[in-house]
Amino acid sequence: MQRMENAYGRLLEVLALAGCALVLGMMLIICADVFLRNVRILPGTVGLAWANDLTEAGLYLTTMLAAPWLLRRGQHIRVDIVLRAIPKRAAWVCEWLSDILALLCCLVMVAYGARMAWASYKSGAMTIKTLITPEWWLLAPLPAAFTLLAVEMLFRMRRLLHGEHGPRDDAVTAA
Repeated sequence: MQRMENAYGRLLEVLALAGCALVLGMMLIICADVFLRNVRILPGTVGLAWANDLTEAGLYLTTMLAAPWLLRRGQHIRVDIVLRAIPKRAAWVCEWLSDILALLCCLVMVAYGARMAWASYKSGAMTIKTLITPEWWLLAPLPAAFTLLAVEMLFRMRRLLHGEHGPRDDAVTAA
């Protein structure tokens, strides 16, 4: 089981690196857009009309790629002031409750996202902006990302089960 969890961690690292590459690509596109709007080196070209469409999609995709990795590292948003103030055993139970609730939310998002993406694919819905693209292209990563988040929630629950009975030490607000 530990080897499977380690392999899964490496997969999440690769996805996070892909998210970083997307951020780099968005930065280059934005720089090129601003440059071409202000310096007329190509006749008839004033910026990159499609830059906003790509960067909007890139922000969303970066979030989908990085979220499971951030959860694994304990770098998601977490308010743990109450967990630090209550007895360790009660905090451990609260960790379980939040993990179960998070897992259920992830599974709902997987089901709903998959239905949305499939319905969009079947209907042939298009997103019409500067670029015209099939709508399902942007909907498909949602269930995939939430599937990865659900799997990570299961690994978190396993670590919680085998760890010390108290609040997690990852993502603490104060040292």
